Amino acid sequence: MRAFRKYLTILCCLLTLLSMAASAEGSLNMNHDGFSTSYTYGYDYWQDVIESPDAYRVLTVIDSLNLGLDENLEGIRMNRPQSLYVRNSSLYIVDTNNNRILQVECEKERYTLTRVIKEIQGCEISTFNHPYDVFVDADENIYVADTDNFRVVMVDKDLNYIKEFIKPTDTNFDQNLDFKPRKIVVDVAGRVYALVANINKGLVKYEADGTFSSFIGANQVTVSTFDYIWKMYFQTQAQRDASVAFVPTEYENIYIDKEGFIYATTTTFSEYDLLWDNAKPIRRINSIGNDILIKNDRYPPIGDLNWLEGDSTYFGPSKMTDITVLDNDIYIALDRVRGRMFGYDDQGVMLWAFGTRGNIEGAFNSPIAIEHMGYDLFVLDQNDSRVTVFTPTEYGSNVYAAINEYKDGRYEASADIWRKVLKQNSNYSLAFRGIGRSYLKQNQYEDAMEYFKMAHDQENYGRAFKLYRKDWIEKNIKWVFLVLIVLIVLWLIKQLRRKMQWEVIMHERNEVRKTNG
Repeated sequence: MRAFRKYLTILCCLLTLLSMAASAEGSLNMNHDGFSTSYTYGYDYWQDVIESPDAYRVLTVIDSLNLGLDENLEGIRMNRPQSLYVRNSSLYIVDTNNNRILQVECEKERYTLTRVIKEIQGCEISTFNHPYDVFVDADENIYVADTDNFRVVMVDKDLNYIKEFIKPTDTNFDQNLDFKPRKIVVDVAGRVYALVANINKGLVKYEADGTFSSFIGANQVTVSTFDYIWKMYFQTQAQRDASVAFVPTEYENIYIDKEGFIYATTTTFSEYDLLWDNAKPIRRINSIGNDILIKNDRYPPIGDLNWLEGDSTYFGPSKMTDITVLDNDIYIALDRVRGRMFGYDDQGVMLWAFGTRGNIEGAFNSPIAIEHMGYDLFVLDQNDSRVTVFTPTEYGSNVYAAINEYKDGRYEASADIWRKVLKQNSNYSLAFRGIGRSYLKQNQYEDAMEYFKMAHDQENYGRAFKLYRKDWIEKNIKWVFLVLIVLIVLWLIKQLRRKMQWEVIMHERNEVRKTNG
């Protein structure tokens, strides 16, 4: 009996230890603010987090050590870099606190420092002063947002000075403000668009010759009726002057896609406005400054759909500090709050989300910029002064391949790849939607309706149903008319028969009356 109790005690202890180990393992999937840290996830129709296979994996990390900055003549490590730019196979890192730009050549999985850009030729001010951004055009001309030199400077590929873009003398620009460009993009015509600190009228637009053109894409002001009435009718003039003015907010970052549209992110908004699509943290701006971002999903592209508001290390909604756009119109936004990346297709549908804050591989301390080269992603951490390179997994590559096949008009091939994706992730609603869209393009409306139903895509289901109904009517119109004609003939026969019966009855009644009379 004692031996039995002894063995029972040992068994209970083992079960307890196993339970604790399982609990600890489970806790690894939750971070301290309550969010799942499954490396890749998405959301279902009911806004619940759905884990998925990894869309990306870490390929390598680019830092001062593996760039050889400790060994060459520079001898200076990166210090709070602020921006990235990719042109062809070159990666440009804006090393802000060291007043220089690092040009890194990317070949397969090797990243080699090829040039340190810190001085230009033929200009009175030949060095940079806290540069924040860089852009390189197709002719390899380099534009630098030389922030504390109050200019955007343009040089050729050999670093010879060409021109600079400075503070506009236009009356629309407050002359009391310093001109401090933080982010820049350049279109194919050489027009420069600058995001300038403390300017909330939109982007500052310059023509190719350096002359100021206009402001474009100013954030619209959203004011509640209650706030407006309270401020206009219940506050004194002094209170109105002291309160916060209803003014547009500044953009956080900008990116220009291959078609010349500017994607802009903003991090200043009311949390309540997010799900109602009034905040618009991501915008796509056309040439006249209008937001034309397509949003065909149930929720707008805002990053995390659920967030905590309490005593937490990281709380509140996603704040998109940067954005990059692939050649297939998929855009990826970088969240500085939790260090996550959110991928969306050209319809505004979330493809995946992944990333976290921390000191492990693939995590970030203070993410500040994102770029891409092909499908590889580069994420810059300003505090750690390093760039993490992510490359797609087989699952991520399949998602991209399915989207590309559809965009190229190969709908059946797209559906076949989406079926592969479903084998890897049976909960992926975008795969159901993708197959449905492929069937829709092939005029297989009934099959499309089935997949749209599984994807909870009411809009596309309604479109497929209308086409299915129209197609059914066109195919069966002769039978419909035939049935209608038969029904009409039967109705006429029935009416004629009733009329004849009525005439017979009336005739018999008249005969009876004559006989009785």
